[in-house]
Amino acid sequence: MKKEAFAILEAGNPLMTSALDALKRYHDAVATDLPGDEVERLRLEAEALWKAVSEYQLRVLGCPSATLH
Repeated sequence: MKKEAFAILEAGNPLMTSALDALKRYHDAVATDLPGDEVERLRLEAEALWKAVSEYQLRVLGCPSATLH
């Protein structure tokens, strides 16, 4: 179980990579003064991906998830 719990942190994990890329795009948008609506869209995308990472980690660790359908 311990190995599985940290699998998402491994280099190249698609979900973690997507979340990191989204966060980088958001910070790049802030730094380059893109329009506010684009910055907000990128922020929401990054936030959603990080939430997915967090929920996945909780499920792997055996914690219940309120959003699991």
